[in-house]
Amino acid sequence: MRTLNVPLPVAKAMARGVLGNILTTRFSWARQRSLIAGMVKIIPLPPGTEVEQLTLGGRPADRVTNGTPTAGIAVLYLHGGGYTTASPASHRSLASLIARDTGAPVYVLDYRLAPEDPFPAGVDDSIAAFVDLVENHGFTPDRIAVAGDSAGGGLTLAASRRLIDDRGMRPAALGLLSPWVDPEAVLPGSRDTLLNVPWLRACAAAYRGSASTTDPGYAPLHGDLSGLPDTLIQIGTTELFHPQALRLAAKIQDAGGDVTLQEFPVLWHVAQLQAVQIKEAAEAVSQFTDFLRERLQPVDIEPGPGDVA
Repeated sequence: MRTLNVPLPVAKAMARGVLGNILTTRFSWARQRSLIAGMVKIIPLPPGTEVEQLTLGGRPADRVTNGTPTAGIAVLYLHGGGYTTASPASHRSLASLIARDTGAPVYVLDYRLAPEDPFPAGVDDSIAAFVDLVENHGFTPDRIAVAGDSAGGGLTLAASRRLIDDRGMRPAALGLLSPWVDPEAVLPGSRDTLLNVPWLRACAAAYRGSASTTDPGYAPLHGDLSGLPDTLIQIGTTELFHPQALRLAAKIQDAGGDVTLQEFPVLWHVAQLQAVQIKEAAEAVSQFTDFLRERLQPVDIEPGPGDVA
């Protein structure tokens, strides 16, 4: 993958100086969302990116492709942002790379955000989107991978658990980038490159609503982790979420699951979003898409509306 190849220390300093100073309790949720929306406009999209806006499970979504997609496979992507910020637009560049390298259209869901819509709104929206892909877009559950970063990683795990248990729908695979799977966990420091504890605590309080701190829908690390699809976890070793990512991988393995843990000493929280600029992040995305592609085997299936055969 060709990137701008920004030197790693420069890219890290830019990430901390820009996004690290937006994700703060000094700003209201509305102000943070506005600043992120402005920042997104300067993030380059990979050549060949195409974005179609549609409704999925009653919520807005982007259908991102890069090249002619393979029939019968899809990725449902759940963006991060502390359950309170960000949008499909903030993740289009990464979604395009996933679409290009897996051959699957990537559906990036605009799920409801806290504090306006606390738990379980985001989980409910994610489940509804997956079911819509099955019932109205011609996909089968075992040909849809679910992926997400940070809070979206938590949603990926929580929604997949309910899809399996309540609807008998088991996704093809789960891809988790720097997943936030226990919002109440004791963290190993006061901040990392992007995240700080006061902001995370504010996000957790806004999202949790009236749920128990160990409700497995809110904090899926506390839930049943057996019977999950093959799962990939990517995490930077200096991240605040590193310890819970290790615990998650161990618990999935102990439950008999197939889990791959990839640790990156030089990358920060969801640095994969900067893959078009940073060689090391591009390499991580390549490993991520390899994992998803290997588990999204094409099948003969009638394409749904808007899907290219």
